[in-house]
Amino acid sequence: MLRPTDIEQIKGNNSRYAVVIAVAKRARQIADEAEEKNIILTEKPVSLAINDFRNGEYAILPVRDENE
Repeated sequence: MLRPTDIEQIKGNNSRYAVVIAVAKRARQIADEAEEKNIILTEKPVSLAINDFRNGEYAILPVRDENE
């Protein structure tokens, strides 16, 4: 579960919604990769995803308009 302090650390110029969606997508990737490789995770995928964003390994990119 995302705590308010986690969101604020990752947020930057993004909305809270964007942060939650990005973390959820990354957590799903982590869980899927672990399942494919038959790896048992000792830490929750959401916690791993938050750490990825906090450490700068992943970033939230703004959505581009088709008109741009």
